[in-house]
This record gives sequence, structure tokens and C-alpha cells, in this order.
Amino acid sequence: MRISIGVALLVAVGAVATSDPAIAQDSPAHRHMGHVLDGFRGTPEGVGLLPAAGEEAAVAAMHAGLAARNPDNLGSIQRHIGHVLNAVDPTVEESGPGKGYGLLKAAQGVATHVRLAADSEGASQNVKTHAAHVGASAGNVVMWAERILELGSQVKEAETAGAAAEMAQEIQMLTQAIVDGQDANEDGRIGWGEGEGGLAQAVQHMNLMKRGEGMD
Repeated sequence: MRISIGVALLVAVGAVATSDPAIAQDSPAHRHMGHVLDGFRGTPEGVGLLPAAGEEAAVAAMHAGLAARNPDNLGSIQRHIGHVLNAVDPTVEESGPGKGYGLLKAAQGVATHVRLAADSEGASQNVKTHAAHVGASAGNVVMWAERILELGSQVKEAETAGAAAEMAQEIQMLTQAIVDGQDANEDGRIGWGEGEGGLAQAVQHMNLMKRGEGMD
């Protein structure tokens, strides 16, 4: 069970424009990259949307693992899945250990702002290429998060531990896909494409985008 993704993301996607802060301020594409990586209004402590997604994913993955650990205890499963839901979307489950922003909202924000970066006037081919990769991975995270919300609501209504445990196991698999991606086509590697890329791949391609812009 991996629970350190949030910290890893915060380190991996640190300051956007360490080499030349003026670049990020002057370029519309770079400003949107900054929203993804560095800071965005309304996120916990003002972090970027991608680190915010990572922090919420860490909570969701931890509690999904705890829910799956006790398959015979309906109360435990439902309690921990409630915590997963809080991290995924606090408007669905208001109380819990999440950061209050929500994985789903953060991932949607990542997808939006990499698209805005790519569509910005003067955006380089480097930005456009990697924005497509990041956007695809963020889209997967959104899809998986929505599936978690669907399953989580069913877990909360389950009347037997067996029924709840089966869905909790799927939720655990989904949280791990969100964190690490998954080898959907079983070719021995995890790419950024549909059904494969997760937050790890989004981080990888944001860092490639930064490097291509001379920002690392």
C-alpha cells in the first residue's frame, strides 16, 4: 500500500521556474503550467493542482487499503470507504481525513490547465505534446475517481460485509491506479494513454514539459 505519493509529488514538481522566474510570469502557457505545478488559489496551502491531487490520493489509497484489510467487518469497511470518499470529493462525504479540496476536483483542474497551457498563444510544441500526455493521465484519474464515488456510495448502503468487501477491493485497485497508473494493455509498461496513466505519469510528463521549456 503506497501512501507517500503526496509528498513525492510535492518534491517532484517543486518550483516551476527556478532558472528564470520571469519566464513563467510572462508566458501564458507557463502561467498555466504554474497552476498545475506551483500554486493555485483555493488548494490546501495554495499548492499546485497536481500536488493537491497527490495529497488527496495519498489519503484515499491509505484508507482504501485499510478498508480491504478487514473484509469481514462491515463497519470498518464502510468507515474507511467514507474516508476515501472524503478525499476524492468532500462535497459527497463532508467529514474525514482528506485535505478538503478533493482528488476529483484537483485532477479536473490539472486537465483544464494543461489544456489551457497548450492552447495559449505562443505555446511551444514541447508544451503541446506533453500537455496531451498529462491531460490523458489526468483524464484517467478523473474517470477512476468517479468510479470510486459510484462504488463508495454502494458500499455505504451494503448490508453484508461480503458485498462491501468486494467493492472495497475494486476501490483499492482504483486508488493504486490513480497513484501509479496501470498496465492496461499488459505490454509490460505503464504509459500515459487512455486507461493507463495516473498521477505518476502526469508528474513525469510535467517534468519533461518543464525541462523542455528550460525551467528545471
